[in-house]
Amino acid sequence: MGLSKTIWATPSDYLRTHAPEHPVLFFSPSTLQSTARRFIKGFPGLVTYAVKSNPDEGVLANLVAAGVKGFDVASPVEMDTIARIAPGAAMHYNNPVRSRTEILHAVKTGVKSYSVDSHSELVKLGELVPADGVEISVRFKLPVEGAAYNFGAKFGATEELAAELLTLAAQLGFTPSLTFHPGTQCTDPHAWDIYIRAAAGIARKADVKIARLNVGGGFPSHRLNEEMPQLETTFDLIGRVAREAFGDDMPALICEPGRGLVAESYSLVTRVKAIRDDAHVFLNDGIYGGLSELHLVGVIDRIAVFGPEGTKREGPTVSRTVFGPTCDSVDKLPSDLAFPETMEEEDHVIFYGLGAYSLATATQFNGFGQITVETVHRHL
Repeated sequence: MGLSKTIWATPSDYLRTHAPEHPVLFFSPSTLQSTARRFIKGFPGLVTYAVKSNPDEGVLANLVAAGVKGFDVASPVEMDTIARIAPGAAMHYNNPVRSRTEILHAVKTGVKSYSVDSHSELVKLGELVPADGVEISVRFKLPVEGAAYNFGAKFGATEELAAELLTLAAQLGFTPSLTFHPGTQCTDPHAWDIYIRAAAGIARKADVKIARLNVGGGFPSHRLNEEMPQLETTFDLIGRVAREAFGDDMPALICEPGRGLVAESYSLVTRVKAIRDDAHVFLNDGIYGGLSELHLVGVIDRIAVFGPEGTKREGPTVSRTVFGPTCDSVDKLPSDLAFPETMEEEDHVIFYGLGAYSLATATQFNGFGQITVETVHRHL
């Protein structure tokens, strides 16, 4: 899906001359590059981008232009895309379960970093991947709260198993490292404190000096008006705790943000199809489209409503239930939103911070899902 040649000042500028019937995503390259530089400047180590969150080639090219030099790739398609767009960039294959065909493709593509969370997968890597110069990051999990949902339900070894895998990876001749993921949309910086200290304990138990510690993704995006992500606080905490926990054996640090890096660079314009009995709002997009993640992560209340010719609706608000356009009854946002009382049918609702898991996971279920992309200098 290519970008438009016209660059608009803001989404509202576009709405002054357009009244789109279908959803429109607005991409701001300058916002993306600014966020990327914020991570590069603030994080005390290598910043890699989780490609799955938004694999659009315009996104990837702008991240490279901003100075991102590493990418978390989870499939052969993502590997080939990065090899083409960012030749020479580091590729970390941190999907811990892979087929043999996928592993061989990674070797052919030049991947030098893999994660594991099981004996069986480590044995498989040992059989197929030449160990020289290749890193194995053992992924572990903890029962830590503070995120929208827990990645540990699917991935991650216990601390005891992680120590065993770390020892075995070193014995096989791989460069031993550790990795974790505190959970998606993790708004509590203290979660990284707990994980980093646990990583130091695992390394000591295995009696292995790890080369690197990947502190995962999980960095939150700005979803709620009253909850601003504490990125710099989290960056400072990660560096300080790593020094305290590892001392002279402190490893190099890596992070792999997806949502926290790309979300703010997009906004989504939807149209009000109907206001049913002054209680329910029906939009032309929902959880099968650009709002797909809201039923998992929670609602975004950073919205604005625009009437004819891009006039912003102001004044008192009323709370309403929001449904998407499909005939599926689960096509409903997880909580009500406050809309201006003056909102009318055919108005447009802008959701801000929709760059992650929107375009990447949108479907055309029930005949809906047509989404176009426009380019803007900024969103507000």
